[in-house]
Amino acid sequence: MATNANWTVVMDDKMIIKQSEGIGYTIDDDSFWNDSKFSNIWAIQHGTSNTSDEVEYRDDTPHSSFADANIGDISQFTDKWDTAHAAAQAAASEE
Repeated sequence: MATNANWTVVMDDKMIIKQSEGIGYTIDDDSFWNDSKFSNIWAIQHGTSNTSDEVEYRDDTPHSSFADANIGDISQFTDKWDTAHAAAQAAASEE
């Protein structure tokens, strides 16, 4: 798996991590994670210098770039992280 990514997505953990913040959130949205386009993906490291190693598969499929994986745009993950982050900040400000 590539290192120094901007974003890391771990499918089994339903986790999206923004590396520059060092913060990850578990996204509890089974309808999102169970989308068939993700069925063979184990993890994603987006925004690396080695783009051919951004998507890691569950089977013997060679690692690929995010674009070549044909799974949509990274914003589908970053938008969920942004929403979770805003909720976490709002909850913290209420304490």
